[in-house]
Amino acid sequence: MRVAAVQAAPVYLDTAATVRKTLDLMGKAATQGADVVCFPETFVSGYPAWIAITDAARFDDLGQKKAFARYLNAAVDLTDETLAPVIEAARDLNLFSFLGISERSPSGGSVYSSLIAISPREGIVGVHRKLKPTFAERLVWADGDGNGLRVHSWGKWKVGGLNCWENWMPLARHSLYSQGEHLHIAVWPGTPDITRDISKFIAMEGRVYVLSVSGILGIEHVPDDFPLYDEMAEVKGWGSTGGTMIVDPRGETIVGPCVDEEKILYADLDLDLVLEERHNFDPSGHYSRPDVFRLQVDTTRHQNITHKIGD
Repeated sequence: MRVAAVQAAPVYLDTAATVRKTLDLMGKAATQGADVVCFPETFVSGYPAWIAITDAARFDDLGQKKAFARYLNAAVDLTDETLAPVIEAARDLNLFSFLGISERSPSGGSVYSSLIAISPREGIVGVHRKLKPTFAERLVWADGDGNGLRVHSWGKWKVGGLNCWENWMPLARHSLYSQGEHLHIAVWPGTPDITRDISKFIAMEGRVYVLSVSGILGIEHVPDDFPLYDEMAEVKGWGSTGGTMIVDPRGETIVGPCVDEEKILYADLDLDLVLEERHNFDPSGHYSRPDVFRLQVDTTRHQNITHKIGD
């Protein structure tokens, strides 16, 4: 199987334009024979970068509220047709696709960091909302649930994925290993120093291939009418510089890390290598002890209201 890891910058907070860029990149991946393509965390339509470099915890601050509203307006509503062109492209290109999005909640007032799995045959088959936003991200993103902790079949392969620092969560990883995961998708905003070691560790722990896909983002991508643009422009040295890499089940890097450029990384994966490495270690199989350790996963899509129609 050939995989494509897309390291790119979004058209920041412009959902329609970022979808068009997504389609273009999917097309390029398909021309290179890719079977699976993956995009960074919240690629559509960008990571909330201002939270780390402005005083994002200022309560009732007008600038922060306007920034959040701008971000909320750019979030994807999965009940409308925003991603219809991406679903259609996945079908036409026969390309199993993983796309990071900022997802608008049903209430219309919250945002999830979500990883969408799109099957060429069935459309959207998974929406994994990040379980726990990291540090300052909690000022923007809501907590997700376990509904998307699922592995998806594509040919003989089983593919699952996690968002950013979820990849450091042992039980989240184990929930995917236990479903027979062969290829692990790890999406990030783009911080090479954080992603390099954990990508190799997951490959060795799970005896899986790891597609570690990071984004690119700097002040040059932020529109100058963004409410906190001036504050962001005053801070030097911030930004997402990528770090995308592909690792084999032995923990050996196949390609990458790629830093400071927009690029699609490709690799041809061999399922037999996964099976060979499971000979001496299968973390949820012969090397597990279900009589001693058990993991219970709630895959319910949690909602705060249930409507009951009366007689």
